[in-house]
Amino acid sequence: MSQLADYYRIEDLLQPEERAVRDTVRKFVDREVKPIIGEAWLKGEFPRHLIPKIAELGLFGPTLPEEYGGAGLSPLAYGMAMQELERGDSGLRSFASVQSALAMYAIYRWGNEDQRRHWLPRMCAGEVIGCFGLTEPDAGSDPDMMTTKARRTGKGWVLSGVKRWITNGSLANVAVVWAKGESGKVCGFLVEKGQPGFTTTDTHTKASMRASITSDLILDGVEVAEDHVLPGVKGLGSALSCLTEARFGIAFGVVGAAMDCLQEALDYTSVRKVFGQPLAAKQLTQERLADMLARVTSAQLLAVRLGQLKAAGQMTYPQVSLAKRENVRHALEVARMSRELLGANGITTEYASIRHMCNLETVDTYEGAYEVHTLILGRDLTGIAAF
Repeated sequence: MSQLADYYRIEDLLQPEERAVRDTVRKFVDREVKPIIGEAWLKGEFPRHLIPKIAELGLFGPTLPEEYGGAGLSPLAYGMAMQELERGDSGLRSFASVQSALAMYAIYRWGNEDQRRHWLPRMCAGEVIGCFGLTEPDAGSDPDMMTTKARRTGKGWVLSGVKRWITNGSLANVAVVWAKGESGKVCGFLVEKGQPGFTTTDTHTKASMRASITSDLILDGVEVAEDHVLPGVKGLGSALSCLTEARFGIAFGVVGAAMDCLQEALDYTSVRKVFGQPLAAKQLTQERLADMLARVTSAQLLAVRLGQLKAAGQMTYPQVSLAKRENVRHALEVARMSRELLGANGITTEYASIRHMCNLETVDTYEGAYEVHTLILGRDLTGIAAF
């Protein structure tokens, strides 16, 4: 590993298994993702042919117990995998995050044993893809405002409503859908692709996360049997616990995007000649590169410490909010600075920085916007909710 990628010897903090996972995924990204992702992003296409290969690497539910098809990996190993996937593209990491940390985690944490054994091994193998239906057209940062309803019948439940901005939506074989029961309590349901009344529509006008599938889930009187209800759900807090898992992966993933931008900026400025010298020889360029390095290193240290806390069972959700808030913003600033250093070439998808920059605008917003995490931290500090 280059000094640039590990300025503070984070390598020393990782176990051999964690380093092996990182290196394996890094090779996969360099070989399979980087050569094709710019064109896929430009066309607005998700590289579906990579799904079996990601499954072969064990990146779907890698922290789950082996009895469900997982590998029982440490939180840091999972984080390193997400870092390397996002070094390729945020859309690819989002695909894996939604599969593992949202859909699979919801079934593992809030489902019963029959549901775990029915769904999780096939999801680990990539045979079944999942999505997570929480956000709605008018209920994003305030999920308690959801209007999707669940009505009891003699046979089970009937769901009606619309979910929006759902990663993997039209690709998914099963959707974890959150809806309010007649008492107002939020419940979790497993809705299978092809059920009567369940349709999806994709968003094609994105200027960000273009190599990712983003959909509306439309539920028009969808009948759900009792065995497709997640019995352990205890209200909205159960859905939010899944978001904590996903945000953990994001805190690592964006480090990979930032690392890629920094390396690209260094490589480019080292060979680009201006006024008879490499651009890297200029003081303003070196200042910019140093600022980028500082942000990347800060994000690495924050993510690794968060992983250590999670492994020790000491992680709190405000700590996750801090890491998501800071690391995404650091990565976005690094991508913007890299794009600037590349000059006019920086606006083309022949280089990665503009793609990372556009993607990170979305990552800064989803799974809790920067401002929402600010208020979570403010409440934790003061004991006063300012939402």
